[in-house]
Amino acid sequence: MTTPATGHGLDGVPDAGAFLARLVRLDPGTLVRLRPVPGTGRTALWARLPWDVLAVRTVSGTAPGDVTVAAGDLLAELSAGGDALPRRRDDGWRWPLPPAASRAVEALPAAEVERIAAAAAGTLREAATHGVAGRAVGQRALRDALLDHVAVVVTPDEAPDAPVEVPQRLVQGLVRMGFLGAGNVQVRVAGRWVGLVGPYGAAWSRKVAGLALTPIGVHPNG
Repeated sequence: MTTPATGHGLDGVPDAGAFLARLVRLDPGTLVRLRPVPGTGRTALWARLPWDVLAVRTVSGTAPGDVTVAAGDLLAELSAGGDALPRRRDDGWRWPLPPAASRAVEALPAAEVERIAAAAAGTLREAATHGVAGRAVGQRALRDALLDHVAVVVTPDEAPDAPVEVPQRLVQGLVRMGFLGAGNVQVRVAGRWVGLVGPYGAAWSRKVAGLALTPIGVHPNG
């Protein structure tokens, strides 16, 4: 596909660079999709993490339409102070995005989300070193089982019969992409999608069937 004679349009270079650098560390070949947010002068940067979660960070500046490029190429361009749009890789993006409209169902303290992520990392290290019930388990199997574990269950006040499950993969996505801050993390629902939204970005997944969120020691409704 021919690259249009235009630049990437991003003004929030430090924010975009931080997001891209984390992506490239996780997967050097990953793609990033740039989608302008209408009427805001900002662009949403979307990427798929290696554990089947979509991460998004919104930065200032307007990209030249809905375009996909290699994250490493865009990071190199930004790091060099350039404004060119790297070669387009639109045909490489194969994942749906969550609907634009979403609703908040719970707010979790950022410290609790960080604690859940740290506990999971500790469990993985312990199991990798000592096995499970005395048996050695493959690293890939351990990781997948841990990511699928429901870390939190939220029961929305308006729909008590439809709990919302937040898997560990979403927690890891939010934490490892550096999206946590000092405030709360919102649990949001958009159709079949569940998201964790922090001050600096969000992680979304549609792998959860019926959503529910209750970390140990935290009562979801106060």
